[in-house]
Amino acid sequence: MRTQVAIIGAGPSGLLLGQLLHKAGIDTIILERQTGDYVLTRIRAGILEQVCIDLLDEAGVGTRMHREGLVHGGFEMLFDGQRHRIDMNKLTGGKNVMVYGQTELTHDLMDARTAAGLTTVYEAQHVAIHDFDTKSPRVTYEKDGQQHQIECDFIAGCDGFHGVCRASAPRNAIKEFEKVYPFGWLGLLSDTPPVHDELIYVNSPRGFALCSQRSKTRSRYYLQVPLTDRVEEWTDAAFWQELKLRLDEEGRDKLITGPSIEKSIAPLRSFITEPMRFGRMFLAGDAGHIVPPTGAKGLNLAATDVKYLSNGIIEFYQEQSEAGIDSYSEKCLKRIWKGERFSWWFTQLMHRFPDDGAIVAKFQQAELDYLIHSEAGSRTIAENYVGLPLDFGH
Repeated sequence: MRTQVAIIGAGPSGLLLGQLLHKAGIDTIILERQTGDYVLTRIRAGILEQVCIDLLDEAGVGTRMHREGLVHGGFEMLFDGQRHRIDMNKLTGGKNVMVYGQTELTHDLMDARTAAGLTTVYEAQHVAIHDFDTKSPRVTYEKDGQQHQIECDFIAGCDGFHGVCRASAPRNAIKEFEKVYPFGWLGLLSDTPPVHDELIYVNSPRGFALCSQRSKTRSRYYLQVPLTDRVEEWTDAAFWQELKLRLDEEGRDKLITGPSIEKSIAPLRSFITEPMRFGRMFLAGDAGHIVPPTGAKGLNLAATDVKYLSNGIIEFYQEQSEAGIDSYSEKCLKRIWKGERFSWWFTQLMHRFPDDGAIVAKFQQAELDYLIHSEAGSRTIAENYVGLPLDFGH
């Protein structure tokens, strides 16, 4: 088989890249290790920045998102028993975010790919990438016991943190930066109305909590838990009880509980790979970087990677120029490090770390108090949360 771009991974990054390239008349094949149904069961992000929204519109898959997504112009920060609203819309000159689940977004992208008759190979086993340091890279894989080979011009590694693409990069050419946090997030999804119209970020003496949502009838809640906790040990009743202990009185009164649809514990890490290009192979999304979910940056950084990469590849074919692909890694990393910094900072601010003494909790309280009473402080949070402009710092 021959294609122009072989995309490894059919998550949001791979599917979005495929759609943008298809719009420009560029041929792609997507390989995915799992089944399509499995990809859709992955409960992930739900907050889209404006840059991400614009990109989905550009890809022609924004119709349902605009119909069903919830536009949020602010969020609440709860600490010291008091709530304070960060008015993102006002502080950023009119910018908002949209609540729209990653599962829904993936569904929209899958449907668009199917409607266009484009090739996605699910359950591709033993995927390996070859010769990406030449102008004739290849991808081999096994499907239903048969060996297959794809010849291509470029390989896009959209295959996540544990994928084959980053693992195939020469060790002497790659630099990895990592911080693993000493706690996880226990997440619960339920078909119950959200406790509040907007998200509530909670810094409490018992640890962090987040009241999030996927729709007017589906809620997503998180609790900071020790890494030693196992999800089986947490009954729904225990989860709701602990959430109430971390909320304020208003939250406890308004919280509607119900059976969980999904419950899981996610570890938190900051991870960045430098560079994100190796010859004719490019890393995008979780294959190149992981953020702690506190700042809602994971999916949004993946989307901007895909924007820079699609622009570069389209320029290569339409203008016979390599300028875009040559600057891909540098452009991405400038943005990624800013998103990583915000996510790290916000995580430090809102969580209780096991080795921190009482003084650190006091520092957090003082900083939070400053941030919400200073317009400059509030604006710092708001402009990072809604997403910095694509040309920021360029």
